[in-house]
Amino acid sequence: MTTAPRRTPPKGRSGSRSRRLPPPRGSFYERNRRRLLYAGLVAIIAVGAAFVYASFTTKAYVCLSQWMPPDPAPTTAPNATPRIGYFQDDLGRTHVATGARVKYAFCPPASGQHYIGAGVGPIDARFYSSSETTIPQNWIHNMEHGGLVLLYRCGSGDTCDQAQQDALKSFFSTFPNSPICNVPRGTIGPVITRFDDMKYPYAALLWDEVLPLDTLDTARILAFFAQQDERTNPEKTYCAGPTASPGPSAAPTATPAASTAPTTAPTTAPSPGPSST
Repeated sequence: MTTAPRRTPPKGRSGSRSRRLPPPRGSFYERNRRRLLYAGLVAIIAVGAAFVYASFTTKAYVCLSQWMPPDPAPTTAPNATPRIGYFQDDLGRTHVATGARVKYAFCPPASGQHYIGAGVGPIDARFYSSSETTIPQNWIHNMEHGGLVLLYRCGSGDTCDQAQQDALKSFFSTFPNSPICNVPRGTIGPVITRFDDMKYPYAALLWDEVLPLDTLDTARILAFFAQQDERTNPEKTYCAGPTASPGPSAAPTATPAASTAPTTAPTTAPSPGPSST
């Protein structure tokens, strides 16, 4: 009986015809190491850029709310002279380090933490143009000594043009001496400066007192100054004027919208203020 010859398997194949297994794959990190390194580098650059941007754009103060006069406004006693302006809750008067960021319960604040030092608080009493920057920590110190601060807003929809700037500058140049201590204009007030974090286009401030205005009503501002200045400020630097304990019951009956149209600004050129720039 003849035996059939055995067939020789082709070269390169095992006798069991098994397939070759692929080499084992590396870990996720090993397979994506370069891409992960690039992504990490991009993230670090983005975080650094955001930090730099925030350091340049973060305000030196925080307004937790925008102040509004009481509604309805309390009435004055019968036959009493209407009280101009509204009482604002006192926020204290602590001195903080120059550059410290302060949180105010409401803005504009008529009291509160502020800076002390040459050029930072009190600041020069003068007109500050819309391109100049001041913060509450600067001018609150002026009010603490009896100065008036007039704030104007330059937000969307506000009239913040050259005519307004000229009117404000002219108003400063004719501002009277203080009503009790006869402190000359430019000594501690007025400070006329831009402030956008408020509900009204204008606001005149004395310590713990606010006169919000829809228009630049210079006559009403002067009446507010004559009636309330040097009565509530805690530091009597220039003379020991009368003290008062204002309260919400003393608020006026008129609302800001009832203000008359802006008074005509004086036509005389502004006289040089006590400070340069």
